[in-house]
Amino acid sequence: MTGRERLQGQGRWVVKIGSSLLTNDGQGLDQQAISRWVEQLVRLREAGIEIILVSSGAVAEGMNRLGWKSRPHEVYRLQAAAAVGQMGLVQTWEACFWKHGVHTAQVLLTHDDLSNRKRYLNARSTLRTLIELGVVAVVNENDTVVTSEIRFGDNDTLGALVANAVEADALILLTDQQGLFTADPRHDSSAQLIVEARAEDQQVQAVAGGGGLLGQGGMITKVRAARLAARSGAVTVIASGREQNVLSRLFEGEKLGTLLTPDREPVAARKQWIAGHLQARGSLVVDAGAVKALTTSGRSLLPAGVISVTGDFSRGEMVLVQDEAGAVIARGLVNYGADDARKIMRHPTRAIEGLLGFIGEEELVHRDNMVLA
Repeated sequence: MTGRERLQGQGRWVVKIGSSLLTNDGQGLDQQAISRWVEQLVRLREAGIEIILVSSGAVAEGMNRLGWKSRPHEVYRLQAAAAVGQMGLVQTWEACFWKHGVHTAQVLLTHDDLSNRKRYLNARSTLRTLIELGVVAVVNENDTVVTSEIRFGDNDTLGALVANAVEADALILLTDQQGLFTADPRHDSSAQLIVEARAEDQQVQAVAGGGGLLGQGGMITKVRAARLAARSGAVTVIASGREQNVLSRLFEGEKLGTLLTPDREPVAARKQWIAGHLQARGSLVVDAGAVKALTTSGRSLLPAGVISVTGDFSRGEMVLVQDEAGAVIARGLVNYGADDARKIMRHPTRAIEGLLGFIGEEELVHRDNMVLA
């Protein structure tokens, strides 16, 4: 299946819309444009696409409300602008979606929430639950509390990390440019649009340019985001948000913008990420029944199959899964910390809440977060 074909049919999209689009280049929230994007997103949902929205614009909208003409350098002023602007931004998204009978949820994250293994699963579970409930999550960076992220961060990267977390099929980055060109089209009339390329292509990164007045992310951040999204197998599209019905046309297979594809299929990419990017913090020894369930039936690891727990790990960290002879049969992200894992091992799922006083997940290690050795 080609990259463009993966945009058609049922799937899961993370759609990021930049601040220059949302605020009409700093003139305040563009209500009509936001309404048009919402109409397209609703149509995509009706066609079977699961949507997570990553929305920039809080700082820019706050600047507009406060009457500031240029982006301040002081972190505390940026945080204040974000706090003011976030109010209007969320209210606008909620009102537009509610006209179509669609519930929304505000999710404020820092990049560290999705790169730190201790918080990764919490964010992942929340986002996946919202998807299951039919709620559109409106994700933004928590600009009111972060420091260096405001100055050097960008929602392109946040969108890619969200795509990793929810195993999205596509990351759609809507910007004020048509896509990625061979040179800066604002200064070079001979520049050609790159219609499709590999996300890992070094030449693609070499031609990416810088950012605009309000936004922190130029083309270079979008290319880097595509490389991050590719590690869990997602394709990335960089396209103009001002193109009429851009989302609907992408869904129909039209060759708009720049498509950046992963080198690996989604399952293989995600498994490699789990296997290669994390250090094991402990181990779970499982019985013969669990070994068979994991290796031949593709099942998740339940607490009942665990014989012993070693190490001092937290929820979301990497653990080894070993048989009784000590051979490693799998590795994965664990849903419970070591102390809780020891309390629930050898017990059925229905006993978790009684043993711990809560139930986070039914599985100790979910099959989606596990790679066989």
